[in-house]
Amino acid sequence: MNPEYLPPVARIAGTGRAVPEGILTNADLEQMVETSDEWITTRTGIKTRHIVKPGTPLSDLAAEAGRKAIANAGMTPDQIDYLIIGTVTGDMKFPAAANFVQAKLGLVNAATFDIAAACSGFLYGLEIADSLIRGKKAKRVLVIGAEILTSMTNFEDRATCVLFGDGAGAAVVVPAEEEGGSGILSTYTGSNGELYHLLYGPGGGSLYPAKNRDLPSDMFTIKMAGNEVFKAAVKTMGDAALEALKRAQLSETDIDMLIPHQANLRIIDATAKRLKLNYDKVYINVERYGNTSAASIPIALDEANEKGLLKPGDIILCVAFGAGFTWGSVAVRW
Repeated sequence: MNPEYLPPVARIAGTGRAVPEGILTNADLEQMVETSDEWITTRTGIKTRHIVKPGTPLSDLAAEAGRKAIANAGMTPDQIDYLIIGTVTGDMKFPAAANFVQAKLGLVNAATFDIAAACSGFLYGLEIADSLIRGKKAKRVLVIGAEILTSMTNFEDRATCVLFGDGAGAAVVVPAEEEGGSGILSTYTGSNGELYHLLYGPGGGSLYPAKNRDLPSDMFTIKMAGNEVFKAAVKTMGDAALEALKRAQLSETDIDMLIPHQANLRIIDATAKRLKLNYDKVYINVERYGNTSAASIPIALDEANEKGLLKPGDIILCVAFGAGFTWGSVAVRW
């Protein structure tokens, strides 16, 4: 397949990330629940995760990541036309986390909104940014994936408390500079609401409102059927990755770097095998961050960018799977 078959219309001009200073290790978790470093590492690949100080709002992390992405793109906040944040852990039920970040960054000319697509939120945001630029509705879109998942983690549930961490990542999307140059080659998103019950946070909405004092406290924490989620994630991430390649007129052999959602090392491994990729073409940082949901891909993207691992002309494939169920994939020529 020819990587130059489809001319990009939008490109990623800058990236940024922010993670809290606090670190929660597997040894720390051994003191909290019945688990072990060996058990966690074998099943997830996670060693540490970043966690916020109590009372830290999501908008602080998101704003820091966004500020860095804007600077990395060589822009100023007043140039941003849209701010899109993928998150399920905003500062408040409303307004959107994007409104708080808008105020903190001084995005005086931006329209702002959130996307509640869980781990796929950042890729949903990239697809919308690409569409806005294709439709000539915007020239500069800031897309952020940010989560403080520890705010809804049950640290008495050993099956889930070992998985999640906090963080934010961001990208600025602008029009492609030239036909056939760098940019977003294809996007693909999807969902299946019939499987919501396998991974969800029940409390706090209109079905189980917070004002209902009879609800147990764990109703406001993450519920997950681990084995079923694992099976669905393995199949769906592989399918989504292949669909993005198909839409971009690419094949697995064209991939220079796979940046998958960092949920679980076994899921990443299965996705790489489905695409016939060696590990030297897969960016992995799940051991240091855990699952940061919508933040995981933009954090990894910014790390890879900062390290100089993404070369001009490289084909980058990002793919995610999350609660909802949702999924998404984006193919980019760097």
